[in-house]
Amino acid sequence: MSLLLSPINIGKLSLKNRVVMSPMCMYEVKEKDGMITPFHFAHYGARAIANVGLIIIEATAAQPCGRITNHDLGLWNDSQAEKFTELVSSLHYLGSKVGVQLAHAGRKAEDAQPPVAPSAIAFNNTSSLPKALDIDEIKQVKDDFVKAAERAQQADVDVIEIHAAHGYLINQFLSPLTNQRQDKYGGSLLNRYRLLQEITTEIRAIFSGSLWVRLSLTDYDHSGQQNSMEDWIQICQWLKRDGIDVIDVSTGGLLDKAPDLPIHGGYQTPFATAIKQAVDIPVATVGLLTSPTLAEYILQNQQADLIMEGRVLLRNINWLADAAKELHDHQYQPFNAAYQRGQ
Repeated sequence: MSLLLSPINIGKLSLKNRVVMSPMCMYEVKEKDGMITPFHFAHYGARAIANVGLIIIEATAAQPCGRITNHDLGLWNDSQAEKFTELVSSLHYLGSKVGVQLAHAGRKAEDAQPPVAPSAIAFNNTSSLPKALDIDEIKQVKDDFVKAAERAQQADVDVIEIHAAHGYLINQFLSPLTNQRQDKYGGSLLNRYRLLQEITTEIRAIFSGSLWVRLSLTDYDHSGQQNSMEDWIQICQWLKRDGIDVIDVSTGGLLDKAPDLPIHGGYQTPFATAIKQAVDIPVATVGLLTSPTLAEYILQNQQADLIMEGRVLLRNINWLADAAKELHDHQYQPFNAAYQRGQ
């Protein structure tokens, strides 16, 4: 049996395979109310029937002003939580474990008036100038993340992922390129980590499931100011201490810059491997992992523990079945006997 399609236990989390559907915004909340729609039941349900081991629901905002756009999901009120609970129950019925990525877009919130950030620095020349959060507003952000996590816990999710990557609000606090504060949330690496630490520890105190964080380990910056790999290793050591179970490793998004490294299948995996080796914590890797053979190679060589699949699952719902054929995994079983006929 291939590693890719074999079960894995990470702490209390048991998955039937090591394929994780990466959280991808669908921008399908037409009423702009943050509510789950019939689209989401069909979209995620199809991937559950396709045997994805863990489905992480797209970036879900802890505050209305934290949406990337007004067409994103939210978990800032109980009405949203009711529909969200129905979706989680449906996906569990179909055999997949379920996670949710809790997020705040910060200065990259396209429809916020104005967007907010640790410091009043715009994303690019066409973006709105964000308002620098004051201490009370930072506390409100933290409290709203925790309240969203409580709703997710009540909905029976298996995983909560804190979105601290891709240039969104928590990433903005972590980076000296976007955090120029002079108070306890700025300056030193420990101070820049403070918001993520407070969110992590308070969610860990109320959430019994698997707690993840997504990080971007390079900003493609050449000014010498971005966090070094040593900084990221220290942050991940703190995260392990503070109760994180898995580091989901990505890159970029903080600045309006293209990657400064060759783009190929698995191009981000070395960053995940560096964390896995230095911190001794399970890591998930993402980035053009469309080849099942490459994904299997990464797992067999212990470069990562989980394979995050994004756009390939949009193009090909049956990717896991195709992976079983490519890897000659004769133990793979489709969703049910009816789907076996399509093999």
